[in-house]
Amino acid sequence: MNPVLKLENITKRFSGLVAVNNLSLEMPKNCIHALIGPNGSGKTTTVNMITGVLPASEGNIFYNDAKISGKPLFQIARLGIGRTFQNLKLFGSMSVLENLMVGGHQLTKAGLLRFLVDLKGEKREETLLKERAEEVLEQIGLVNLRNEKVKNLSYGRQKMTELGRALMMKPDLLILDEPAAGLNPSERKEFVDILLKTHSRGIDLFLIEHNMDVVMNISKKITVLNFGAKIAEGTPKEIQNNDQVIKAYLGNKYTPVKTEKTEE
Repeated sequence: MNPVLKLENITKRFSGLVAVNNLSLEMPKNCIHALIGPNGSGKTTTVNMITGVLPASEGNIFYNDAKISGKPLFQIARLGIGRTFQNLKLFGSMSVLENLMVGGHQLTKAGLLRFLVDLKGEKREETLLKERAEEVLEQIGLVNLRNEKVKNLSYGRQKMTELGRALMMKPDLLILDEPAAGLNPSERKEFVDILLKTHSRGIDLFLIEHNMDVVMNISKKITVLNFGAKIAEGTPKEIQNNDQVIKAYLGNKYTPVKTEKTEE
């Protein structure tokens, strides 16, 4: 089976700095793939190249066998790749429902500006977006907060709203940048449950994450970066017991977490 995402010898240079160095990886279909490593190891730069925010200096990126490196961000999104951000990019003065509707504007024929300033002339498309937003709110458990202004929500609920907005475009691959960062244990558990339900609906997940309880309990495959280069790759069990990963990232005091996940 061909991979859903493939990176071939990707390098990214910023002047004299090599942020990502000759990185290759393959993400199989029906997968939750985690990218981990110390701060500054090149994780977000890698995601930015995949999604078209940054061009690669060298190498190629493929999505379902189609080359996407070099394509603009909006074209990559339309192919079925969604994304959340580490720093939330929400409209605080708008409601949860309205934030989701803005996130789905590419589902309509109207441009974003026209959609925002001419709702009366776009009733059909407004109805389409609202129906889709209601579906997503149901999926992420925020139906009761649909009319609440985002700035009044807890950080955990804002994170969920960001996820919902990414789901509006019905992506086949969802890329998540630190989805559990800043969440308390109960919020983290709730968020992980939503991610697993999202994956069960046929959406592949590629995530950057520092919370090892999240990574080790939901990932099927893990790639580890250090100083921009891949130092290890494998299953959670293999990564937890990799001496190079323990030394570079997990630390000598790291204790493998217990998981109830059934091995496949």
